[in-house]
Amino acid sequence: MGTKEGSLGQLGVETAVVSGAYFAAILLTFELVLPLQSLIFPEYSSRASLLFLPHGVRVLSAWLMGWRAIPALLPGIIATFLYVGGMDILLPSRLFAIAIAVGTVPACFHLLRTLGFDLFPNRLRPPCWLCVMGVGIVTSLIIASLTNLAFGSDPVEAVAYLIGDVSGLFFGMLALLYAFRAFGRHL
Repeated sequence: MGTKEGSLGQLGVETAVVSGAYFAAILLTFELVLPLQSLIFPEYSSRASLLFLPHGVRVLSAWLMGWRAIPALLPGIIATFLYVGGMDILLPSRLFAIAIAVGTVPACFHLLRTLGFDLFPNRLRPPCWLCVMGVGIVTSLIIASLTNLAFGSDPVEAVAYLIGDVSGLFFGMLALLYAFRAFGRHL
């Protein structure tokens, strides 16, 4: 197999894994977390999840993969928009939201690298988990603000999205750490 074919095969595997993880996180969030949230907090009227696991997948894949996270996440994000909104996915506001959801986090990591803050994994230094969490918080604010703008939502919803994104990222980071330990690999 040539280098080009090997790269395409690797991208296919990465896409299947990352998009599969993203969509599995969506299903877990919508089918388990949100119903439990409604039972525990019946007075909480927002549709935003207070534990949004997909943001963790988005941030961690961008951190691990850089720009390759965009094509790897895109099918999962499109499947999510289809799952949540059906054919409304073709509306300009939905297409804009998809672009924001898929591109913001990798762009942020690369902007930081350009500014001299390379947070990408490197065997020569331990990962800066607080930095990754910081990128997750900043990108959550950006994504929530731009998505709320695209959909014309109440700006107060951005706070609920931030809580859900940060908690989802935190639990995603814990899961990644435990997975690395279970497989004997350390970043």
